[in-house]
Amino acid sequence: MTAHMIVGGGLAAGKTAEALRAGGHDGEIVLISDEPHLPYERPPLSKSYLMGTSERERVFVHPQSWYAEHGIDLRLGQPVTALDSAARTLTLAAGATVRYDTCLLATGSVPRRLDVPGADAAGVHYLRKLDESDNIKSVLGAGGALAVIGAGWIGLEVAAAARSAGLAVTVVEAAELPLLRVLGPEVARIFAQLHRDHDVDLRLGSGVDSLRVEDAHVRGVRLNDGSEVAADAVVVGVGIGPEVSLARKAGLRIYDGVLADEHLRTSDPHVFAAGDVVNAFHPFYGRPVRVEHWANALNQPTVVAANMLGGDQSYDALPYFYTDQYDLGMEYVGYVEPGGYDEIVFRGRPDSGEFIAFWCREQQVLAGMNVNVWDVVDPIKAIIRSRAAIDPVRLADPSVELADLI
Repeated sequence: MTAHMIVGGGLAAGKTAEALRAGGHDGEIVLISDEPHLPYERPPLSKSYLMGTSERERVFVHPQSWYAEHGIDLRLGQPVTALDSAARTLTLAAGATVRYDTCLLATGSVPRRLDVPGADAAGVHYLRKLDESDNIKSVLGAGGALAVIGAGWIGLEVAAAARSAGLAVTVVEAAELPLLRVLGPEVARIFAQLHRDHDVDLRLGSGVDSLRVEDAHVRGVRLNDGSEVAADAVVVGVGIGPEVSLARKAGLRIYDGVLADEHLRTSDPHVFAAGDVVNAFHPFYGRPVRVEHWANALNQPTVVAANMLGGDQSYDALPYFYTDQYDLGMEYVGYVEPGGYDEIVFRGRPDSGEFIAFWCREQQVLAGMNVNVWDVVDPIKAIIRSRAAIDPVRLADPSVELADLI
């Protein structure tokens, strides 16, 4: 009987198990995760669940009963220590060995650690796992002062949640603006102003020298300019890296993640990868692209499951992500490397709180971000895929329908 193994405990893992069954596989499916929890989604951990507006059960991909009903063998709290591609076996930390016909690596990412004196003190938090979100929820409930190190998506979402809970919040960021590499200065300034408008103390262009610790608990953040930020707790959000340790030991090709083709197949034809960990060839861009966002984990499983079952589907969805901070809701679609555009065109006034921004190069739209403007992602995708040169004046004109631009 054909056996398919899934290594990981996130959205990609849970949805691949679902897609394998939906695709007609009636054989063995084993889902192995090093976490004790059922597979769960990560966006709520810094958004609705962290803020207490959604229940814990809502983070899980499926309830416990679903796995039993669909014959999914769950091996939770069991890290995989080795993948033997020649024998097609996985070795678990407890010593068990399981054989596979195909295997999916959905091992996700791990937070980059803060490497300064005091970083291992109590009260220093990272946010990647469900238990870590629970810990930060306790911090928000306790009140006081929170320092957030890093003004990326996680850092800013935690800052927004903390301000909504009434904490005094300071965000420390080495760059001159939050999200600068991702959005460029024109749009990064909007997010800086958003947080200033909600009384977040932004310390931009500031590095961390050390954390001040008293009685083994963090009490402040010392910056490299000699100043100090008082803190009852610290959340570190200085980026993540793909969790490739298992793949590397197995001899798979690694470059900014596990390298895969457009079918999400790795250098081993029996091993696939999906979610944050995969750096997969993208047919539209003509190069490997790794995306650390929810949409890949949601949408790649349909393709990867079909190919694990012998299909030949390609994954070519445009990168997509979203954020919710205070009263700002945003969706972003497309892909722009840092500095890879020559103009940003705004449709609507950014200071109005409702606008669309387009990242363009030689009048071709590379990406679009809609802020508090809804039901426009599909036409923005069509514009990007068209690769058409569009007059910036028409692009900025709200009276011209997006669909009429191409």
